[in-house]
Amino acid sequence: MTTSRRDVALVAGTGLTTALIFLLVRHSLVDDAYITLSYARNVAQHLHWGLIPHQVANTATSPLNVVLLAVTTAAIRIVTGHADAVWAAGVVSVGLAMLMAWCWTRVARALRLPFAAAVLGLALVLANPFLLSAIGLEVLLGPALLVAMLAAALEGRVGWFGIAAGLTLLARLDLAMFIPLIAVASPAIRAGWRRLLATLAAVAGPWFVFSWVYLGSVVPDTLVIRTLQRHIWGKWDFFNGPVMYASGAAGRPNAVALAFAPAVLGLVALVGWSVLRRSSRWRVSDSMRRLGPAAGLGAGGVAYYLALSAIRPGPYHWYYVPPAAALSIFLALALGTWVSEERARPGRRAVAPVLACGVVALLALGNAVRDVKQGVPWRSPIFSTNFATASDYGRIGRALRARVAGATVASYGEIGTLAYYCECEIVDVYSHRGEAVQLINHEVDTASPLVEPILRLNYAWLDRDQKPPRLGYALAYRHGPGSGPDVWQVHSRWTGVGHVRLIRLRGSPLAPVPELSH
Repeated sequence: MTTSRRDVALVAGTGLTTALIFLLVRHSLVDDAYITLSYARNVAQHLHWGLIPHQVANTATSPLNVVLLAVTTAAIRIVTGHADAVWAAGVVSVGLAMLMAWCWTRVARALRLPFAAAVLGLALVLANPFLLSAIGLEVLLGPALLVAMLAAALEGRVGWFGIAAGLTLLARLDLAMFIPLIAVASPAIRAGWRRLLATLAAVAGPWFVFSWVYLGSVVPDTLVIRTLQRHIWGKWDFFNGPVMYASGAAGRPNAVALAFAPAVLGLVALVGWSVLRRSSRWRVSDSMRRLGPAAGLGAGGVAYYLALSAIRPGPYHWYYVPPAAALSIFLALALGTWVSEERARPGRRAVAPVLACGVVALLALGNAVRDVKQGVPWRSPIFSTNFATASDYGRIGRALRARVAGATVASYGEIGTLAYYCECEIVDVYSHRGEAVQLINHEVDTASPLVEPILRLNYAWLDRDQKPPRLGYALAYRHGPGSGPDVWQVHSRWTGVGHVRLIRLRGSPLAPVPELSH
């Protein structure tokens, strides 16, 4: 398969655009992104899997993202002498976006689509403010691997599909629902299902065995933590989360509408494709049939939204990236197919589909304008539920490093940025297994008879007798201004002005982490 100059230009242009995007957002990374970056730096420096230097933990949702960031951080350390995981996030983001662009060229060629369809699909994903508000997490890794799976399915490459599928499981376990939906829609992948399963197991299996034996669980502890934290969101959950982000004093209604508009149109296109595909009144063209795996990707986006709506986790804004990206990608592919079909008909000028593409391109442009309107560079994300900005937490983290002198400090619920900049023993359920085990034991002991054996098998290698540490200090957050020794005033659009206070505890055991009302 040949590579044209346009393909090279698309990949290079996407890399340059993503580099500019990272420069735009790098000072505004959310707290959960810094959890991932802390893991990556610890792996890069010490081959240690944990959020803080001396405690093994299992709260990294995306092991593949951690490994990519860790390898890049180690390379940066060799060149500069400093293990800077933030810049590593920029390098990895650029690489993943370029991978996605390269896979888009293969998808467009397999479906015989105009080059503009690939440009449009990339723009819809990369300009989405939900994605940009979560850079550093696996929000680019997931879409890149979804497009890679789609390209392999369209080309009938079973082995490459299995590799991409295995990496997808390592990128984020809940992306697993996309794999069968894309695979079933591809005759070649269906026919090679045994090879697919073998390849997938070879790619993903070693990590899950390592995680089960060494980390004590096949799945990250965040599954239990997020489940037990649902109450902190009150009436909000994943299903109605978009309403939360659009309403109230901190709401961004225009940004939410622009972010979800391509996905909604993608859903309409998916329904339309399904109706035409099954209708006896319309002749289904070969190009429509070739869209099957792409429709599987779009259906995966719908299934993802429905599944998480049923599970009801909190409305963390990065959870919306996979369904939004999948449906936006299908929209671009459907429009490209429409344009190709109209142009193939004698005497047709493809006016209607070109106009439709123009309207969708305006949505991508609208998202880009909204992104820039947030500020250059961003001081805070468009969407975030953190209690302070990254710069506020960075300031506190550096002060703690000088203040606590190796003592253990309890966090109050947001730990990633503090841990990254403090590089100290700051603990909560995300960083210290002794505290996480208390939640795990509760989940196992209260599970239904059907679920309990599964949980006990999953935690068979976990030391469930681990205890919380003894503390020297604790951090407490309060709303409103504050001042004085060991007090830092902070601000976020979500909560307004608040302050963080460092409290001396003199060896008290770690109490349950105070839950903060969102």
